[in-house]
Amino acid sequence: MPYKEPKIEKVFFTISEVSEMLGVTPSLIRFWDKEFSVLKFRKTQKGNRIFTQEDIQQLRVIYHLVKEKGMTLKGAEHLLKKNKEGTTRTAEVIERLLDIKQQIADIRNEMSEE
Repeated sequence: MPYKEPKIEKVFFTISEVSEMLGVTPSLIRFWDKEFSVLKFRKTQKGNRIFTQEDIQQLRVIYHLVKEKGMTLKGAEHLLKKNKEGTTRTAEVIERLLDIKQQIADIRNEMSEE
């Protein structure tokens, strides 16, 4: 039986990687870090921010509230403090639905090409 390499998932991400994932600038992430008390990123000895999957999910929720729903920073902060779990769940559901919508569009495009 051939040796199979175990799949190693990355634990920490750089601000550049996270900004690319979210489609925002690193400076926006640094700004949100200052504005949202719910964000508590780890830093390396050199002072660089490092992000976990949970941190990235929190940023996605903030992105959803501020960029997609048009909430103010104070409004988003208040909502996250008041109902973090419900807000996070809602953002996750919306993200999944958008993924499904994209998959359906891809399938439709493939079928129309045939």
